[in-house]
Amino acid sequence: MPIRSNVVAVIDDDAVTREALRLLLSSLGCETELYESAETFLARVGKSAATCLLVDVELDAVSGIELGRGLAAAGFRFSIVFMTASTDQSIRQRAADVGGVAFLRKPIAPQALAEALVAARRQSENR
Repeated sequence: MPIRSNVVAVIDDDAVTREALRLLLSSLGCETELYESAETFLARVGKSAATCLLVDVELDAVSGIELGRGLAAAGFRFSIVFMTASTDQSIRQRAADVGGVAFLRKPIAPQALAEALVAARRQSENR
């Protein structure tokens, strides 16, 4: 399912995962920006062309949940798709509480990512 072109910022501390997601997103018609931490994204947030963030919940210093909470508090309006390899069900609720449009388990199935991006686009268009 091709996604109309948009820019997705991938924020994940694993380089292999970032590259795999870049390739998958490219196959779905998306451009990407890659960041290895919440801090590197925050340093460039004003220059980012992204409308959607694909964020690992379990980042090192600043978690994906904390990033989402901080962006919302600062007035940034990104659609956020959270992802994790964790099986902790409470993470899903915390992601929803900070406005996550979708929550994906790693490894991410291409169809699940495509559906999450469609939901993210709808959310962006309704703002």
